[in-house]
Amino acid sequence: MLKYYFPFLFVFLIFSCGTPSFKEYKEVTIYRDSFGVPHIHASTDEQVAFGLAWATCEDDFVTIQEQMLALNGKYGAYKGKEGLLADFGIHFMDIMDVARSNYKESLSPKVLAIINSYASGVNSFAAHYPEEVFDHSLFPVTEEDIVAGYMLGLVEISGAGEDLQKILNGTIIKDLKSNFPKGSNAIAINADRTEDGSTYLAINSHQPLEGWYSWYEAHLISEEGTNILGGTFPGGTTIFHGTNEHLGWAHTVNHADFSDVYKLEVDPKNELLYKVDGEWLELEEESIWAWMKVLGPLKIPIRQKKYRSIFGPTFITEQGTFAWRFVAHDAVKAIESWYHLNRARDIDEFKSELDNQGIPCTNIVYADREGNIFFVSNAKIPRRDTSYNWREVLPGNSTELLWNKGYYKFEQLPQITNPSSGFVFNTNNTPYSSSSSNFNPIVSEHWDMGFQGVGLENNRSLRFLELIAQDSSISYEDFKRIKFDYQYPQTLRQPHMINQELILSLDQDKFPEIKDAISLLNNWDRKCNKESRAAPLFLLTLHEINQKLKDENRHQRENSITVEDCLDGITKAKRILLEDFGKIDPELSQVMRHSRGEVNLPLNGGSDVLAAIYGERQKDGSYRATAGESYIQLVQFNKGKMPIIESINAFGSSAEPDSPHYTDQMPLYVNQELKPMGLSIEWVKANAKKVYHPMQLIQ
Repeated sequence: MLKYYFPFLFVFLIFSCGTPSFKEYKEVTIYRDSFGVPHIHASTDEQVAFGLAWATCEDDFVTIQEQMLALNGKYGAYKGKEGLLADFGIHFMDIMDVARSNYKESLSPKVLAIINSYASGVNSFAAHYPEEVFDHSLFPVTEEDIVAGYMLGLVEISGAGEDLQKILNGTIIKDLKSNFPKGSNAIAINADRTEDGSTYLAINSHQPLEGWYSWYEAHLISEEGTNILGGTFPGGTTIFHGTNEHLGWAHTVNHADFSDVYKLEVDPKNELLYKVDGEWLELEEESIWAWMKVLGPLKIPIRQKKYRSIFGPTFITEQGTFAWRFVAHDAVKAIESWYHLNRARDIDEFKSELDNQGIPCTNIVYADREGNIFFVSNAKIPRRDTSYNWREVLPGNSTELLWNKGYYKFEQLPQITNPSSGFVFNTNNTPYSSSSSNFNPIVSEHWDMGFQGVGLENNRSLRFLELIAQDSSISYEDFKRIKFDYQYPQTLRQPHMINQELILSLDQDKFPEIKDAISLLNNWDRKCNKESRAAPLFLLTLHEINQKLKDENRHQRENSITVEDCLDGITKAKRILLEDFGKIDPELSQVMRHSRGEVNLPLNGGSDVLAAIYGERQKDGSYRATAGESYIQLVQFNKGKMPIIESINAFGSSAEPDSPHYTDQMPLYVNQELKPMGLSIEWVKANAKKVYHPMQLIQ
């Protein structure tokens, strides 16, 4: 009989665990505009957090639950082997343990209250819609679940998780620190360079278009002074980057030294003993269990051993015993920093919060209505002993390598404010090319922090510098054109990757079997527009060469390619296009597609152009866009005025297939168009198509 009463018992338990009263629900108002974007208004930031949680659950409860399953070691029971790997990986990181033990003393009472209110919003939604709950044991969601979700995202963004993958895959020795850049663009241009005297900001992250780290657009308004529109991830209590009444900022992934790996000196007779400073220490050992879904409801328990040394999480492998240390491991305060950035009123307040170093990674490009622009390659970097090569596997036999010398200060990081060039930018390129050459940070001041060095550009940075140099006075339409550009630069280059220029410069007469393909590439205008007939061949060739380098261990070849590599890649790309499309020159519109549900549209863009798109091959030979251009926000700032904001998201505001907002932004997105947005409550009310409290419709 218990099973018949369980749903009612579940609802009772959830509502009895700190859920706000019905009166408090009625103090939160959610306004949905014509595209379903939630604008959440309440008296306090805590109430706004509750409303944000409720709105996010309405739009993407699946993703929030998947994250909670993984954080609590239960994803394998839902997802099978793929989920099991996530369960164990997160266990190995110790993220939940760190969150539980540190979050209360690390965070202010205000932020703790906001986190609690957000968790209550998730729990209330689960209680109200128990039929949508995957696993009732996940609830009630706790404060530490929310904090750990932020920390897990920072592991992903900082690239630290790639070192964990290399350890577990047994490739740590040959592949350490050889990861490729991840995408995103950010641009700020002030009155020194704009035609109308405005200051422009482009927020243009290149994230996955769906899933855990896809962007969710929201607008948070409280009577306590919060008023910000931007992108967050499902599970986020704050906006991660966006615009408030005074200022805005964008994040891009940066590449400093955020993670170290140590090889321990182990007793050959006892694998649990390791030597440090001449003394034998014992690894902490723990058995961890997770369930893996096999078939239907059938699940089997899987056990793994978890180890810890003084250096951090530790792994016994066939190559040896390795310990892993990463900056994001202790990033409990990140959630607090983003809260204060959301509420910052000027550049001094913004920089003051960054000085606290709660956010351990990512470049930041900033602009405000006073005309200030600012770039920093933000990072929490330990002061390391420079007698060691920290880019390689380190000896784990000395406490001198324990990051016990403190961290570099914020003011020591590569940064520039208000350069006379009138612009700052980042496309994941070196921080030493973040404006025109006369105003860039000086590399010698940061040589031991692990940042990309001078000259490590990519195709996006080179193309941006080409475009910005074409006009000394830039209109807003020029700004849009630059942001949505889909052409490669005059000379192709990408750091740590292949010499792409060689692909386009082969002598067609020397290779008659692929003469037609080489001719097509030789005469290409380097544009990845929908009508291009050469872009598909180039993009497929690039993919095939990259795959070959990956299979052959690019690290040993220093990522260089030969004419033979190009010929092989072009030959394979030609064969694939003939098989799938019957010709070597189909339009890009046939190959690059933006699809969801019943909607399937042609798309501009390609890998590492400013309007970047990355796709996965489908059965019909086309490529479905899965990453790249995701949430885009363009802003015009003028002194004493509300910012003028336009934005677009890849699909829509909802991940629910039966929602009218599941695909409604796609036509604008593929045509590189934006929707107008506003920050004032008057704008919100005038543009609202649905107004309600959580669980209570108003209109």
